[in-house]
Amino acid sequence: MIIRCPHCGTQNRLPADAAEHKIVCGKCKAPLEAPAGAGQAAGPLVVSDATFARDVEQSPLPVLVDLWAAWCGPCRMIAPIVDELASEFAGRVRVAKLNVDENPRTAARFNVFSIPTLLVFKNGQEVDRIVGVVAKAALSKRLAALA
Repeated sequence: MIIRCPHCGTQNRLPADAAEHKIVCGKCKAPLEAPAGAGQAAGPLVVSDATFARDVEQSPLPVLVDLWAAWCGPCRMIAPIVDELASEFAGRVRVAKLNVDENPRTAARFNVFSIPTLLVFKNGQEVDRIVGVVAKAALSKRLAALA
């Protein structure tokens, strides 16, 4: 699995047992978080202020962006749903996660005041916004309309 460093943008290859180790970027040595399910099927792409334009706004696929924070209970509730959607819509919709505490510029740019907030982009433009925890079926239906 390869993840992009949220600090410098360098792509880093993770070992299969990445979730069991403390990992750092090979270039800037910033700590990296192994996504849930590291070593298994690909999950959401981790994006940052530095990579948002390239990974989201310039994506040829529609993109669902989960804006979250580690301390947020509702964010932890919706995280497994976002992970499942990443697998189910692979190849049709890109799913990404942005930690608002580590990336405040992007959160401010899109006027995100409550989390979790899910932003949906198509052709580089925001086309939908979902605030709070919603059922997986409702999210799937909204994404299926874009794919």
